[in-house]
Amino acid sequence: MHLRGAALACLMAGFSTSTAQARTVCTAIADAATGTVVVQDGECRGRVTPASTFKIAISLMGYDSGFLKDAHAPALSFREGYADWAGPDWRQTTDPTRWIQYSVVWFSQQVTQSLGEAHFQKYVDDFDYGNRDLSGDPGQHNGLTRAWLGSSLTISPLEEVTFLTRLVNRQLPVSPHAFDMTSQITQLAPLPDGWEVHGKTGTGFPLTPAGVRDAAHAYGWFVGWATRGPRTFVFARLIQDEKEEAGGAGPRARTAFLSELPAFLATLAP
Repeated sequence: MHLRGAALACLMAGFSTSTAQARTVCTAIADAATGTVVVQDGECRGRVTPASTFKIAISLMGYDSGFLKDAHAPALSFREGYADWAGPDWRQTTDPTRWIQYSVVWFSQQVTQSLGEAHFQKYVDDFDYGNRDLSGDPGQHNGLTRAWLGSSLTISPLEEVTFLTRLVNRQLPVSPHAFDMTSQITQLAPLPDGWEVHGKTGTGFPLTPAGVRDAAHAYGWFVGWATRGPRTFVFARLIQDEKEEAGGAGPRARTAFLSELPAFLATLAP
C-alpha cells in the first residue's frame, strides 16, 4: 500500500520540517510484510556511520553466541579505561537492558570482543549489513571495537530498513532467543491506538579533511519498527546538524520522528 495525494504530501511536509535543529537527510518506512518501501523522502541511499543503531545487530550477535543471557545478564562492571565520554551513566555496572537504554559503548565492545574478529565478521556478512567493512580506523587494527563508531562500517537508511525487515521477519541466521531478547530490550513506550514500538538511536560524526571529528555536523539516527496486530512497519530516520547543538542528535531524531509516526500510521493502517 502506498500513500497518495494530499495525505502523502502532508506527511512529507511534516517529515521534512520537523527537526528544527537539523536537516532531515532521509525518512524511510517499509511494510515489513512485503518489504515495500512506502515512504522514501530525502537522500536515502547514501551510507554513513551506523553509530549506536548498530547495537541492534550487536544484540542479535550477543544473544545468539551466548555471551548475552537475558534482559539482565550479564551485568558487567565498569573498569577504568573503558569508554566513558557520556559521563556518569556509563561509569556504572551495566546489563543488556541498561546497555540499550543508556547506549553504553564499552558494553558493546565487550560483546564484540567476546566474538573475536572472524565470528564478528561472519555475523556482519550474514546480516549483509551496510558495506560490511570491519577494518576500523586506517592503520589502527581496531575494527573489533571501533568499526561502527565513525569508522569503516557504514550503512544507508534504506539498508537499515532492509536489515530491520529481515529482523522482524526472523530471516537472519540467529536463534529464536536472539530475536526474542533483542525485541524485548529495544521496546519503547507504546504509541496511541496500540502500536508497539521498538527502536534505537545513534549519534555519530563525519570527519573533517584533517581527520578530526566534525562536531558541528553530527548525524542523528533513529531506526526501528512499529507493530500492531498483524501489521508491522520498519523505519529509519537520519538527520544531520547544521551547527553544533546541545544534546545528542540521535535522541533529537527520535523525539521528532515519534511525534510524527502516529499520524503516518493512522493514515496507512487506520
